[in-house]
Amino acid sequence: MAKYTNGSRVLITGGAGFIGSHLVDEFLQRGCHVTAVDNFATGNTANLPDHPELTVVEADVSAELPVGDQPFDLVLHFACPASPLDFATMPIGILQVDSLGTFRALDRALADNARFIIASTSEVYGDPLVHPQTEDYWGNVNPIGVRSCYDEAKRFSEAATVAYQRHRSLDAGIVRIFNTYGPRNRPDDGRVIPHFINRALTGQPLPIFGTGQQTRSICYIDDLVSGVIAMAESEEAGPVNLGSPYELSITEIAETIIRLTGSESVIEYHDARSDDPERRRPDLTKARELLGYEPQVSYENGLKATIDYYRQLNQTTGYDPAAEIS
Repeated sequence: MAKYTNGSRVLITGGAGFIGSHLVDEFLQRGCHVTAVDNFATGNTANLPDHPELTVVEADVSAELPVGDQPFDLVLHFACPASPLDFATMPIGILQVDSLGTFRALDRALADNARFIIASTSEVYGDPLVHPQTEDYWGNVNPIGVRSCYDEAKRFSEAATVAYQRHRSLDAGIVRIFNTYGPRNRPDDGRVIPHFINRALTGQPLPIFGTGQQTRSICYIDDLVSGVIAMAESEEAGPVNLGSPYELSITEIAETIIRLTGSESVIEYHDARSDDPERRRPDLTKARELLGYEPQVSYENGLKATIDYYRQLNQTTGYDPAAEIS
């Protein structure tokens, strides 16, 4: 039975972002009152519907959380730039939102006696030496590498959440999100799937850094949202991995996108990027046993839907995917 439905009050930080906006849609469809907080550094107002039960607050959660005095039933802290390009351009902001911003969201959930869910990431495993990655694996993270602002910020946000669980009895859960894709993923943010799709749609070469044998397990946004909802409605503390079992090499992803788009693009290989993980695949045992979670969307169907989204977006906006992948 759904827990957060008609009349429930839900706060989502990063609500105008890729994942956050899909969560906004889901809770609005359930009849909830939703407050979406975003500073629009990477979020987009176009991701949010015009809906009478949606309140949009423009604010940097690292500095303030101006959402009024009415208590929330559920707080989801999903604010944080999450693209490799963002790691290079706004590292301090990333560290702030997952430290100061996390404390502000935790304090609000504690004051309201609300369930709290933090969006962590597979990046906490770094370049893993254990495969597939289980939640009890501590990771192999370079604390001063080019990805460290994100990796270590998320590790800190997990530690903060656990401290509130243990010492302040907060009802909190941690989800570790693996490579998610789908509509509303910024086309120019440097992540593999949107970048490859947009270059393929315009016949440009698809750049791969390294051998192309490094792997990612790609999860369609609808499946990720279902996992977050299941975690929110559970009493589990986590951390719990959320993702899909579809482990593909970067070359396989590129070849599949070229085939599905009918593109004449070619693949170009370049020198490997620093700290790029070699293998990623979540062990989903806990998610299956504790949450009843099971991804439903095949990677080909998910990619087809995502290609259709970007094809339409490019036709309406004239977007030119010229940025190089990171």
